[in-house]
Amino acid sequence: MQKEKNIILGVTASIAIYKACDLVRQLKAAGFSVQVVMTKESEELIKPVVFRSLSANKVYRAGIFEEGDNWEIEHISLARKADIVLIAPATANIIAKLASGICDDLLTCTVCATGAKILIAPAMNENMYRNKITQSNIAKLKSCGYKFIGPQKGMLACGTQGIGCLAEIAEIIKEVKKI
Repeated sequence: MQKEKNIILGVTASIAIYKACDLVRQLKAAGFSVQVVMTKESEELIKPVVFRSLSANKVYRAGIFEEGDNWEIEHISLARKADIVLIAPATANIIAKLASGICDDLLTCTVCATGAKILIAPAMNENMYRNKITQSNIAKLKSCGYKFIGPQKGMLACGTQGIGCLAEIAEIIKEVKKI
């Protein structure tokens, strides 16, 4: 019997966050165990209880010094149990923080501490995605072995067509299964 793969799903404050709900559901249906780690900003868009219900697991939240039910260093514990860390949707902010080695929340500390494969599915405004600094950050992370999925062209939250939409859930699942 094959061991269930553990996915750490980092969720950031992109308007595409609603698609992360379907992503959790489909990852579970594909046989993965999903642990969601939300950034503080993402909680302004969706409540943790939604991801807890969909994943059937505890949802980990922004702080790295919050009191837990038992003693553990959460970012190290999450980093060790991860087979894959998937960040979807990934904002320009989280990409910049990772490229700069900034570890100021649970998600960035977990990524820094893990030996697991890292998959990033960006979702942001086209101008933000095409920004030279964002593109430099993406190139830097790719050179470190991080894999990017998308983004794709479509209708953006600002009401214009352009590149920056979260990749299709089926494409993200396909990339996760390759690992």
